[in-house]
Amino acid sequence: MHIDFVDQSLRDGQQSLWGMRMRAFEAAPALPYLKRAGYRTIDLTGAGMFTVLLREYHDDPWGTLDFLVAGLDGNQLRSGLRTISCVGFAPTPQVILDLWIATLIKHGATSFWLYDCLYDMDIMRHMADVVAKAGGQPVPAVMYGLTDVHDDAFFAERAGQMASWPGVESVYVEDAAGVLKPERARTLLPAIRAATGNIPLEMHAHNTTGLAQHNYAVAVESGFTRLHTASRPLANGPSLPSTEMMCVIVEHLGHTHGLDTSTFGPVAEAFEQAARAGGHPIGVPAEYDPRIYDHQLPGGMTGTLINQLERHGMGHRLTEVLQAIPQVRVELGSPIMATPFSQFVGIQAVLNIVTGKPYEMVPDEVVHYALGHYGPPPAPIAPDVLDRILSSPRAKQLESWERPDPSLAEIRKRFPRGISDEELLLRYMFSDEEVDTMLAKGRVRTDPRRSANHIVDAITDLIADPGHSRSFSVSTPDFSLTLRKGS
Repeated sequence: MHIDFVDQSLRDGQQSLWGMRMRAFEAAPALPYLKRAGYRTIDLTGAGMFTVLLREYHDDPWGTLDFLVAGLDGNQLRSGLRTISCVGFAPTPQVILDLWIATLIKHGATSFWLYDCLYDMDIMRHMADVVAKAGGQPVPAVMYGLTDVHDDAFFAERAGQMASWPGVESVYVEDAAGVLKPERARTLLPAIRAATGNIPLEMHAHNTTGLAQHNYAVAVESGFTRLHTASRPLANGPSLPSTEMMCVIVEHLGHTHGLDTSTFGPVAEAFEQAARAGGHPIGVPAEYDPRIYDHQLPGGMTGTLINQLERHGMGHRLTEVLQAIPQVRVELGSPIMATPFSQFVGIQAVLNIVTGKPYEMVPDEVVHYALGHYGPPPAPIAPDVLDRILSSPRAKQLESWERPDPSLAEIRKRFPRGISDEELLLRYMFSDEEVDTMLAKGRVRTDPRRSANHIVDAITDLIADPGHSRSFSVSTPDFSLTLRKGS
């Protein structure tokens, strides 16, 4: 059997390990090698990456996307999309979703994996139709979760529906939290294969427990022909299996693949250098931790949660948050732990810890969820928790809420006349101040070099050298510098 690979280095790999903080210049050295490596698809972007680039660095996310697309010319490029929202957690008007999809396609991201962890199948099919009619490739996702509600038959039946939709060329199975065990994989994955006929199936699993490679082997045995991986520096731990090792495993199982393995070393070296320069972590295999099966924190959320806790001076309380998540997850009806519901559970756990009074403070998104505005919870919310949430004044204000449905013309009236679709989307999703700051900054940085010929790097290394050198000097016709070590 021939196995294709979907590269996740630029999207879910760096999301899981770097908190989506990869910038254009950090990706630049790897692009020529990724371009010719032979991937079936390269997963590239999403609204979350737009948010981090614009808010943390004031980088133009459209400019970043264009740079990446140009560097990967000739490859199928992918973006992720929730069925009812393209940024943040609140439902997005349909016309904005339509414009977001059309604009991404215009910029070269033509494949879309679509997911809804509450499995509103009518909405999922509608969005698959929207993508297909816009000229894109819809890839609906079966999001796996370890709950008492979702059995093999549940997942297989939904996968079968997805495979039947017009325009769908493949179906995608994701274990975001890395909690699928091989023994469950041996019943689940064949059931999904049987329910979907001959359509290609993709397997995407995070290596949080160190079992993803084993599940990939089961997937291949079950007839899955597309595996999601990342370059080794951006793989493993909360990320996905490494491309390097999965190629070895595929070959050892007697199957073929079309990847140019000579590209692996240069890509890994490029990301290792970017990680060192940017102070980002490099992926390492995770030790087995049974608590993961309790909190089920998705790999893609791990990096962002740590980043957000550290930004608020709460990095040291991560362990407390992880301990609180399992109870909150069950109390909120056992949603599958993937965006946005993993964030709802995680944020509520943080608030319960900070206030010391569970559910005294509840975000609007959790109130909307409890009111059913995202769809029916998989299991009933704990009665006492539901009472606390719905008895709040805010719940009374939101109980009659309906998803906004303005026309695009009505939305355009709220913003300066004549702006591009790209700027309109940014101004809709972010504040005017944030967008103005980004525009004032100008073009995104794409050159990874810190100096024209790495002199700065060489000097840094020389200064750090513990050897016998006591001094060095640099001079030009206009400048000279001498440094000496003290006794």
